Amino acid sequence: MISNFATVVFFVLIACCVSFLVYSLNEKKRMQLIKKLYIALCLLVIEWSLVMIGMRFTSPESTRILFVLDSLSYIAACTAPPTMLLIAVVFVRGAEKLPEWWKWLLVIPLLSNIIVWTNPLHHLHYRVFSIIRSEIVFGPHIYLSGFFTYFCLLASMAELIRFGLQNRSRLYWLQVSSLSLGALVPLAVSFYATFSGNDISIAATPFSFIVTLACNYFAIYRLHLLDIIPIATQHVLDWISDGYLIVNSQGLVVDVNKPFRQVIGKLFGITDNRPLEACLKNEDVTNRTALYNLIAALRSSGEHRTPIAYEQALSLPAENDEPPVKYYYLVDITPLDVSGRQAGYVVIFKDITQVRRSMQQVQEGQARMMEQERLAMLGQMVGGLAHNLKTPIMSIAGCSAAIDTLLVEAEESLGDRDVTDDDYREIYGEIDDWLSKIRSSCSYMSDIITAIKGQAANASNTERHNFSLEELLKRTTLLMRHELLSSGCTLVPVNDLNCRIIMRGDINSIIQVLNNLISNAIDAEHDSEKKEIRLGVEFDNKQLSIYVQDTGHGFEPRVRDKLFQEMITTKGAKGTGLGLYISNSIIRGKFGGSMWLRDNPEGGSIIGFSIPTENDGIVQIEKVEKSEEVGI
Repeated sequence: MISNFATVVFFVLIACCVSFLVYSLNEKKRMQLIKKLYIALCLLVIEWSLVMIGMRFTSPESTRILFVLDSLSYIAACTAPPTMLLIAVVFVRGAEKLPEWWKWLLVIPLLSNIIVWTNPLHHLHYRVFSIIRSEIVFGPHIYLSGFFTYFCLLASMAELIRFGLQNRSRLYWLQVSSLSLGALVPLAVSFYATFSGNDISIAATPFSFIVTLACNYFAIYRLHLLDIIPIATQHVLDWISDGYLIVNSQGLVVDVNKPFRQVIGKLFGITDNRPLEACLKNEDVTNRTALYNLIAALRSSGEHRTPIAYEQALSLPAENDEPPVKYYYLVDITPLDVSGRQAGYVVIFKDITQVRRSMQQVQEGQARMMEQERLAMLGQMVGGLAHNLKTPIMSIAGCSAAIDTLLVEAEESLGDRDVTDDDYREIYGEIDDWLSKIRSSCSYMSDIITAIKGQAANASNTERHNFSLEELLKRTTLLMRHELLSSGCTLVPVNDLNCRIIMRGDINSIIQVLNNLISNAIDAEHDSEKKEIRLGVEFDNKQLSIYVQDTGHGFEPRVRDKLFQEMITTKGAKGTGLGLYISNSIIRGKFGGSMWLRDNPEGGSIIGFSIPTENDGIVQIEKVEKSEEVGI
């Protein structure tokens, strides 16, 4: 018989199931398959409980009514075990639809219900029916239905335990343990009721499902069973290198993948089913800056309902007393809004450590190439340096000899009454003329040495100074003078600006670019009759353009397509292809500009670069009077 206490418990059980159904059906978001199965299980438990309550208030003499109620109880008794098996399968596999074989699980419950309802005709289920266990005599069908029940419950437990062994997550272990316990209790009660032979209430088996629902309630509401992502997706996420974190709207860690758990989770103690705030320690603020940044970013993302991305560096301790290893992550936080309700966040920790290291290697390699190009150019300049300095040195030597002669003449004429003051003034005037020529030669030599010294600076120099366009073009002309003279080429300035241009940056880098362009133009003019190279300046208030124009052979289409992007040369074995490639890198990286190529209508090419005037103050304009000439 069913006791009064059991009846009260069944009423409470019905109330709990109804509250779960109301809560689930009122949710506006798309219902997961596993929740649908839980709704089905709750409906079965409600039906079972109502039958038990009906039997409690039915007179023992009303055998037919009790038989009908008992037959109704088998709807839930036969269907609940396969439902639990499907719940386990869907949970483990993260399935969005039932497996194809699920309909076969209904064959035996359907057959059992037919046998139970038609029992008076064949007595396959009950030889003798009674609500008192000691008076019941079962038929052979009880073994079939019992075996099916044990199979479903044991299979669900085996599937859950197997999954728990494969996934060592604490959260999964707790979820698996709860679900397994929920299947074990009715299994044990059913087995005992069937084979023990002891007098046990007919309500024992449905009563055992209270433990099942309690375990499932704990898994759903305390372990967030229905909030996790599909497990199949979890397996994929464990294989990727990026860290993956799911946080609910209260800051509770719902799920993490293996890369996150092994690195970031281990460093900060972040585990499943633990609030992020609990991972903070007031006495360890300095070393937990990354965690503070994450929590602050989550709050900001939640307040503004917008994704947030930022870069985070982490220093992970190394083994064997070695220095910490630095890792770089791009943290991408995406808020999860479900029907206008804040549901949580998805946080991706994209490991960009190798990218940063590769970029550093590329930058170092580019700096080395720039230095090599600079040194190659310096080699050419040094070759012409002696020639450039030879003329002013010879001039100084000649002026010095002339001054010595005048000084001797003046000294010998002392006391000579025929030498007048005007003669001495003439001698002093000639000495002053020769000294003026010496000063001019020294100034020229100083300019040459300054230009060479600047080009000898390291390619990685990042100092920024103000310099005028005139100074830039003057140094370029000085450095390329010998190469121009040796090739027989003439450099013609083209500058019609009526304003003074002040630039900011590394003047030596931009001189290197111009030297490259002029050097290429000299090679292009090798077979040209005109041998005239134009160095021009254009300005349109938006950008400053400097170009070198030649009348040479131009560029082939295959070269034009790859120019500035690859190390390509038209000089054959004599060229490396570094010049324009490095020049493009300098203009883009240090001046925010771009290089370009046009055809010269007179034949040849026009290669130049443009620097925007609004780019961080790199180009500044100073207005001057129109009467002033601004030349090269």
